[in-house]
Amino acid sequence: MLFRSISFEIPSAAQIPERLEAVLNAIYAAYGNSWEDATGKRIAELGREAIWLARVLREQLPDSAEVRGLLALMLHCEARRPARRSEDGRYVPLSEQDPRNWHMPMIEEAERELVAASQMRRLGRFQIEAAIQSAHAERAYTGHTDWTAIVAFYDQLVRLAPSVGAMVARAAAHAEVHGPQAGVTLLDQIESRAISYQPYWAVRAHLLQQLGRAEAAAEAFDRAIGLSEDAAVRDFLSERSKRLRSEEHTSELQSQNRIS
Repeated sequence: MLFRSISFEIPSAAQIPERLEAVLNAIYAAYGNSWEDATGKRIAELGREAIWLARVLREQLPDSAEVRGLLALMLHCEARRPARRSEDGRYVPLSEQDPRNWHMPMIEEAERELVAASQMRRLGRFQIEAAIQSAHAERAYTGHTDWTAIVAFYDQLVRLAPSVGAMVARAAAHAEVHGPQAGVTLLDQIESRAISYQPYWAVRAHLLQQLGRAEAAAEAFDRAIGLSEDAAVRDFLSERSKRLRSEEHTSELQSQNRIS
């Protein structure tokens, strides 16, 4: 058979750096798939395996800042897994999560890894993403979120690794600091790249609603709902959309009553 002619070999020390980025991306992709499948079923075991792989890699490459950054990033995200769903299975966005439901020992481990990475002074994408999650985790200690710091981290991340996901999250962060119009302006700049990216439409709907642009917000909600594979997220957005339309209908009736 053909595969019998394929040889397997351990890369040399010189080859490891050029292959490391692909390995880190693969581990992070596996972790990302651990949240839920298309039917909304969470696959927590896959997430634990990804974290285990990152720990193994950290033991093999203790001087790699990005390995430690990736481990810190996943630990921060994993620490919030219990808070991401309510007891009845409803989706709970980060801004509404109760920090008392976060796993603090895991957050503390993530912070140790992030500090160790920062001391190496070799900044990379995963370290910046971990720093963003660290800033969110501060709410467990201080009761508030330092959005100014998060904006600075996202600006840096987009310069280093301008993915659609990073640019959408950056727009949301800027909206927290500079207002919803600032966020919408940033989203407008990337619409052609994010046309089928669900978080883009969810963030856009939220910001347009804040601006009082109900019709445009409703259309964005519809796009976000249609692109949602997670049933719990879809239900969450549907509830927000229904509430928006109900409020708009009530406002129209009140306006008509004043005119009459």
